[in-house]
Amino acid sequence: MKLLLDEMYAGLKEYFEILGWDVITAQEAGLRGAKDRAVAEYALNNNLLLVTEDQKPAELAHLKGAKHVLISNAMIAKVADEKIREKYQELGQK
Repeated sequence: MKLLLDEMYAGLKEYFEILGWDVITAQEAGLRGAKDRAVAEYALNNNLLLVTEDQKPAELAHLKGAKHVLISNAMIAKVADEKIREKYQELGQK
């Protein structure tokens, strides 16, 4: 499975590659500034899994039947919370 990183995640390309993913960014695909629908359609037409933080392209990908992952702020906060608690158990929640 190859990933399509939406514009905001282009800086994560090397990280995903190190983790073993084949990755293309929206910018590399010629989608810089493209409408959300075009991004979703590109993912579908090229059998890519779209990674985005934006609700609309994720919803359009879903409607089109394209593979996608929505990385929400809540998801990021949850991961950060888990890591903080894991590393600094003694701080606890106030």
